[in-house]
Amino acid sequence: MKNPNNLTQYHSRRNFIKAGSIVALGATLPLSSSFASPPAKKLRIGIVGGRFGCSFQFHEHPDCIVEAVSDLRPERREKLMKTYNCSKSYPSLEELVKDKKIDAVAVFTEGPNHVKHVLECLKHGKHVLCAVPAIWGSVEEAEILLEAVKKSGLIYMMAETSYYQQFTISARNFYKEGRFGNIYYTESEYQHDGLEELYFENGKRTWRYGVAPMHYPTHCTAHLISVTGERLTQVSCNGWGDDDPILKDNSYNNPFWNESAMFKTDRGNSFRVNVWWKGAHMGCERAQWIGNKMSFYTPNPIGSDSIIVNSTEQLGKDDAGFVRTDAKKQVYNQPEWWETELLPEPLRHNSGHHGSHTFITHEFVDACLQERKPTVDVYEALAYTVPGVIAHESALKGGETIKIPQFG
Repeated sequence: MKNPNNLTQYHSRRNFIKAGSIVALGATLPLSSSFASPPAKKLRIGIVGGRFGCSFQFHEHPDCIVEAVSDLRPERREKLMKTYNCSKSYPSLEELVKDKKIDAVAVFTEGPNHVKHVLECLKHGKHVLCAVPAIWGSVEEAEILLEAVKKSGLIYMMAETSYYQQFTISARNFYKEGRFGNIYYTESEYQHDGLEELYFENGKRTWRYGVAPMHYPTHCTAHLISVTGERLTQVSCNGWGDDDPILKDNSYNNPFWNESAMFKTDRGNSFRVNVWWKGAHMGCERAQWIGNKMSFYTPNPIGSDSIIVNSTEQLGKDDAGFVRTDAKKQVYNQPEWWETELLPEPLRHNSGHHGSHTFITHEFVDACLQERKPTVDVYEALAYTVPGVIAHESALKGGETIKIPQFG
């Protein structure tokens, strides 16, 4: 598959992205002092996709102007215009990117078109924020996306919510402080029964119909990679399906409702990921990080709180009378990081996906204006996404262990 765009036409004048980024309180965001010195210009953004695209806060950001919005459907364009107090709209992304006033585009379109739409934005000299996943089930798409972003010199960021969940920010803090010791094992679960409601619209199949669970891995993979920086190097994955017609006839040839993967990291650690879309579970996006000094368990839908477990040298006995060390357990009072100076004051309120949307909004706006690398840049985005593509391949092969290609 060849790149459909002539990458040589990208604007070399945009080759300015700085490799470094500013770290504050465990999240790669500007310190509060930066809010006192507003940038010389505001970021003018276009927003495409009138469903998920309506759930961000660009109109609230003091350094951002929503210049225009777009959706193929008139009713969704109207919703975007109302949400963002924006009077300008376009009938398609292809029209919106021609607007010379727009500096950046937030792409919240259907998953199979993400790479195509990102390339179109880059071709017209726009920075891009794109919904997950970065690619759609193809390592070849990963190569195309990476090459396009590198040659453009523009900012690309994937809008991964799990990076900015409140408990993920806490886990990142703990890791930077060295409290875990070595995180030798991590678990992450994305349980979301009932997605079939999105498989049909007006009696017709949507692009979501029958999609493979591990083609949406990023809500889980971000829980480990964004905390420790590890890369996932190999995987064995098992899938489960039933006799539902959806699994017997879909464009993805996917036979699974649920997929469970065991990954190995480049540091030799273990990472278990469950993406489940069917079954007797209560739904969650959660994780637990297990270290030799400390472990951190996020709330479980069956009722447990956030828990920290610290190792001790105190000896006790198990129920059979054998000696063991007694670990110390304590409830963790989860801070609401969105209430803090990590965000500009207008964005210090709760938002979607465990408070992550205001963080994503601010991170992208600030990265563009400060001309710096965003937290979830193209390398990070591919590190989150590609392992799921390979995991699904493993499941189709009965759990065969497969190596995962690396993109930096």
